[in-house]
Amino acid sequence: MSLRALWIISHEKGENVSIRFSRRFPTVEHRAKSLAGSSYVAIPEEITVLQLLLTELGLSDSNKSYVALRDDCLYRPRSPALELRVDAPGKGTLWPVLAISQGPLILACLALVDVPSEPRPPLASLMSVSQGLTLLSGLQTFLLGSGSKPDNEGLVSRLSMLPTVLLQVCPLGTPLDVPVAGAPATPTVLAPAGNQKQPAWKTGLYRGRAVVNISLVETVRSMQYGNQSRQDLWDVYGTVTCKCEVEGLLPNVTVTLSLPPNGSPLQDILVHPCVTSLDSSILTSSSVDNADGSAFSGPYKFPFSPPLEPFRLCSYTSQVPVPPILGSYQLQEEENQLHVSVALKLHESVKNSFEYCEAHLPFFNRDQMSVVDVKVSAGQLDVSKEKNLLVWALGQKFPKSREVTMEGKILFSGPSPGPSDPLCTQLTAYIKLYFKVPDTTLSGCCVDQHSVQVYSSAKPRIVTSRELQSKEYFIWNSTGTAPVSSGQMMM
Repeated sequence: MSLRALWIISHEKGENVSIRFSRRFPTVEHRAKSLAGSSYVAIPEEITVLQLLLTELGLSDSNKSYVALRDDCLYRPRSPALELRVDAPGKGTLWPVLAISQGPLILACLALVDVPSEPRPPLASLMSVSQGLTLLSGLQTFLLGSGSKPDNEGLVSRLSMLPTVLLQVCPLGTPLDVPVAGAPATPTVLAPAGNQKQPAWKTGLYRGRAVVNISLVETVRSMQYGNQSRQDLWDVYGTVTCKCEVEGLLPNVTVTLSLPPNGSPLQDILVHPCVTSLDSSILTSSSVDNADGSAFSGPYKFPFSPPLEPFRLCSYTSQVPVPPILGSYQLQEEENQLHVSVALKLHESVKNSFEYCEAHLPFFNRDQMSVVDVKVSAGQLDVSKEKNLLVWALGQKFPKSREVTMEGKILFSGPSPGPSDPLCTQLTAYIKLYFKVPDTTLSGCCVDQHSVQVYSSAKPRIVTSRELQSKEYFIWNSTGTAPVSSGQMMM
């Protein structure tokens, strides 16, 4: 995410073309050489760069409508990234060279490609391309102002300021910001906004309405066996993510997590280094130890000074009494036919409003499905015979009874075997659930919008959200074998 070189070229009809300013970044060039290895192409002398760039932009040899180096049908340029093909010793291609032109100036830079150049990566995947274009656009505004052709004295003055400006906005070839438009015509040192270092990937400061966005996501995993000799397992893992978008100096913020009166205390709490102070009792509860009634049960306050980028404020685990969806899965085999029986029940404590909810029933190590005669009490069933997969789309709500069932039989007699899995042999089979429930959590943990304190004159808008989603949620066939763990599941 850096630039190897930068050029500012004066180009106007009737006047000599010349490079008014250039800057190379040796540390970035050293990285480019190490990354490219034997395919490294050095940047040639300035006069050569000027000639190649003008040819590529169609600004040289005005009496020639066809230039083989540029107009050959086998050469397909990909704007805005140009190729400069160097014929000197160590010849090769310099790419991507970014260039913009306005009025009397051409601004160009060579971005560092930190991934293999062959096959050529898409431009959208190169952060240095977007950074380079943003920097060039900012420099263009800085040098020319709102007009396209400032007076020559003003342009000379601003060009003389560029060394100092680049120390602030692009130190060592890494763009951090863009120059401030309308800066005075005397050399000055640009003061950074606030007391925080701008991250290398962020090419400009936030401009807009102040917003503090806090998202709480709980992920639930489960292993259900439907057999008294095997203990069902489940766990809940929560994360709180914050994003503070405020102009200038970011404020101090305090976020409070609350639990319902009968909620289980949060455990295994980890916090971001930006948290400035914390009650030690918040960090002592661990899922490894036996829970006791003396564990801290909230509210959990996290004061912090946020970084510029979105970040994970904290994470935690929670012990809940039941999983959100209880399931029973039974398979009975007769010759080449399977009898399927499934029952799913949504627990009464879970909000009956899904963004999506699906049950996938894969069948491994068998011939392809030929006949599927299965009925469901709710939702829709999709059959993929090639993948030996049944997808039961339950929709956004369970029925009022909060129970759904599936019954039927499946025949396997296809000409070629279906997908294989070394684990799922004979009657070892499972259902995997995929679901997301907005505006709820299994532990009951929430972020009260009114409890978020922001110490700033900007008065930002507070946005909070929470959701529950599944991950590795399995219901195993109770009539077959299944992998069993005697310990607690670890996220």
